[in-house]
Amino acid sequence: MASSTVRPTSQDRPEEDDVARRLLDSAAVLAYDPATEVDWETPLDRDFHGASPEWCSLYGTPYWQELTDAQRKELTRQEAASVASTGIWFEMILQQMVLRDVYMKNPASDEVQWALTEIAEECRHSIMFARGAEKLGAPAYRPKRFAMELGRVFKTVAFGEAAYAAILVAEEVLDVMQRDWMRDERVVPFVRTINNIHVVEESRHMKFARDQTSKRLSGAGRLRRQINALVVAIASYYIVTSMVNPKVYANAGLDEKRALAEAKANEHHKSMMRSSCSGLMEFLASSRLLTKPALAFYKRAHLI
Repeated sequence: MASSTVRPTSQDRPEEDDVARRLLDSAAVLAYDPATEVDWETPLDRDFHGASPEWCSLYGTPYWQELTDAQRKELTRQEAASVASTGIWFEMILQQMVLRDVYMKNPASDEVQWALTEIAEECRHSIMFARGAEKLGAPAYRPKRFAMELGRVFKTVAFGEAAYAAILVAEEVLDVMQRDWMRDERVVPFVRTINNIHVVEESRHMKFARDQTSKRLSGAGRLRRQINALVVAIASYYIVTSMVNPKVYANAGLDEKRALAEAKANEHHKSMMRSSCSGLMEFLASSRLLTKPALAFYKRAHLI
C-alpha cells in the first residue's frame, strides 16, 4: 500500500529554510494581483501629483519656487515614472541573479520555493510599474548606456552576499520613499495603490535579502568582504543615480540644463536620500560591508 506524502515539519526542515517557510506562509495569506487591484480604467487625473512633492529632485530649489502648480505635478509624475522604470531595470537583474543562485538546489526546498515566489512577484511588479508609468504619460525611461551594460555584467557575475546585498539596497531605498507616497493624498490614487502593493510584497523580499546576506557572509574572510563591499557599493551608486532620468525635466516642460544643475546641488533631496538609508547603512555596517572604498561610493550617491 502506497504511503501518503507528508510535508516535513518545522523540526524536520533544514534550519536555513525557516525564514523561507515563514515568507511562503506570508505570501499565501497576503499577496496582490496588480491586474485587478490597480484602477487601470479611470483616466489620469492631472490634479494629482505622481509622488510626494518633498521627494521631487527640485523640491526646495529656486526653480521649484518658480514652477506653477501644474508644472510641479507634471514633474512629480515624470519622476515617479522614471523611478518605476529604474525599478523594472533592477528587478530584471534581480530575477536573473536569484534564478542563478537556486539553479542547482532542490526545487522542493522552502528556499527555492520562496525564490520562485519572489521572482513571480517581481514579474508582476515590473508589469505593474510599466503600466503605471505609461498611465502617468511618461516614456520608457532607461538608465544611461554605461549603467545598462554594467548591469548586464553584474547580473552575470554577482553571487552570494554581493547579489543579495545589492538587492537589499535597491529595495530599501524604494521602500522608504514609496511608504511616503502611498500615504500621501496628494498622490494620484492608482499610484498610491501601486506603492502599497510594492511595499507590502517587497517587505518579504528585503527580509530574505537580509537573511541571505548575513548567512553568506558567515565566516567570510577580510579580502572577500572588502571585494564584495566595493561591488555592492558600485552597484548601489548606479542604481540610485539612475532613478531620476535627466529627460524628466524636458518632458515636464522645464529647462533641462537649469533643472539638472539645481537638482545636483539640492541639499534637501540629498538629505531625504540619506535619511531614507539610515537603517540600511546600519545593517551594512554590522555586516562589515562599509569599507573606506565602499563609503566613497555611498557618499557620492548621498546615501550616507
